[in-house]
Amino acid sequence: MSKAMSINEQILTIALAVLAVQACRWMAFWLFPAHRRVPDFVRYLGQALPSAVFGLLVVYCYKNISLTQTPYGAPEFIAGAVVVALHLWRKNMFLSIGAGTVLYMALVQGLFA
Repeated sequence: MSKAMSINEQILTIALAVLAVQACRWMAFWLFPAHRRVPDFVRYLGQALPSAVFGLLVVYCYKNISLTQTPYGAPEFIAGAVVVALHLWRKNMFLSIGAGTVLYMALVQGLFA
C-alpha cells in the first residue's frame, strides 16, 4: 500500500521536474552556441530524424489493424487518407496530423463504435 506524498515531497518533485525541463531546453544553447558551427552529424540528424519519426508514427498507427475482423481497419485507413490528402493540399504537418487524429477519434467513437 502506498502512502500519499507530503506537501514538501510534492513541492520538491515539481521543482525537480521544472529544473529538468529547463535544463533540457537550455542544453542545446549551451552545447551549440551561436558563434560556433553546428557539427555535421547534428545537422544530419536534424534533416533525417523528422522523416524517421513520421515513419515510426505511421508504423505505430497501423501495427494493430486486423484485416479479418470488423471494421477491417477502415477508421485507420480513412483517417490516414485524410492526413495524406490534407498534407499534399496544405503542406502543414500540424494541420494534417491534428485533423487526422480528430477524424480517427470521431470515427472510432462514433461511426465504428
